[in-house]
Amino acid sequence: MFRAPLVIDATVRSTARITGPEAAGVPAGHTRFYVNADVGALIRGSSALPPRIGFLIDVPLDARGRAPKLAKRRLILFARSVSGRADQVQLIDPSATLDWTAPADARVRAVVTAALSPDAPPAISSPGNAFHVPGTLPGEGETQVFLNTADGTPVSLLVLRRPGQARSWSVALGDIVGEAAPPPPRDSLLGYRLACELPAQLPESSLANTEPGTADAAREDYDFVRRQVGACGDPLRR
Repeated sequence: MFRAPLVIDATVRSTARITGPEAAGVPAGHTRFYVNADVGALIRGSSALPPRIGFLIDVPLDARGRAPKLAKRRLILFARSVSGRADQVQLIDPSATLDWTAPADARVRAVVTAALSPDAPPAISSPGNAFHVPGTLPGEGETQVFLNTADGTPVSLLVLRRPGQARSWSVALGDIVGEAAPPPPRDSLLGYRLACELPAQLPESSLANTEPGTADAAREDYDFVRRQVGACGDPLRR
């Protein structure tokens, strides 16, 4: 969602089921619709939209193979404009919508506001160097993973292991690791960036300068962080 140029609050007015060549690429168990919707609010966007827009959407079928009823549903759309067609938008992926609820609306608006802020956390390009330093006691240690970012802003992950304590992690947004912040909320912009922009596994290139005996611990701690931030699942995390 934080990458969507347009975020729209809209209510479905009518739908038409799409078949044949125009339905190419629809995932199994889904069907494609062309939707006309009335625009209620433009939550994010640089220019005004017409009162009514159209878009394509792929929706899952139920256990009986029936499509859900879309008419009159209020949705939050994550989309981009279509060149030369002011009344058409394209979802950033074929199902990038949320059903509108007051909590969902508040969550979307908070993330949009954070994404547009001058001090927004940067986009993460890839993990950089990673290393693990064992402590003096059995089971004690510290892993640090530096992250490459789109604008070069330093970001790093810190994982701490302490005997008799649950493993913990934090994020440093800057050069000083000692000022690392607690784990971000999952519904925050930084939480979404970590969930969606970190690869599933720590690349071997990140461990090129790591002692062989500590590389496995660094991998385990990175995997721990990936589990904590969660999957890039709902549209807000795309």
